[in-house]
Parts: sequence; C-alpha cells; structure tokens
Amino acid sequence: MQPYNVINNEQRQQFQLPVEGEIAFLEYRFKEDSIVLMHTEVPERLGGRGMGTALAAAAFDYAKAHHLKVKVYCPFVRTYVSRHPELASLIINPS
Repeated sequence: MQPYNVINNEQRQQFQLPVEGEIAFLEYRFKEDSIVLMHTEVPERLGGRGMGTALAAAAFDYAKAHHLKVKVYCPFVRTYVSRHPELASLIINPS
C-alpha cells in the first residue's frame, strides 16, 4: 500500500484523502468518550488502491492518540477490524 496523506477535516467530521481531484472519506461523529465511524466512501475510479484502508488506519490512529473508544457502524471498517485483531481493545458495541 502506498503511503497516503490523510487529512482530518474536523468541520465536516471526515478523515479525507484527496487524490486526482477527488476525495475519498470516512465520516465520523463523537459520542461521549468515543468516536463513531459511520461511512467510508472511495470514488469508484480510485478503488483498489488501499485508500479505504488508509482512512480506517488514520481513524484508529486518531482514536489511540486521543484515548477514545471506537464504535463501528461502517461495514468497510468492520471488515478492516476483523483483519486487525490488535484493535479489538478499542472497539465498543454500538448502542
């Protein structure tokens, strides 16, 4: 996977990855002491380059750095977590 420069757009509550004039993003919200990962979207023509993975990794890095638990609603991020069992201690079940 090539390194990507993920941007945290706090105003839009998105981790964003601008590439070739388009933006891949992972939407989030905050609830109590957790970050809630809502939805990942990568433009179709940019798919298959690891951008979704880079966005998910950035979200978990952010959670760790800010001592937040993570609630996952996004199916893509759920799959990412299943491939990274070391993240299990950060996950809390959505209520």
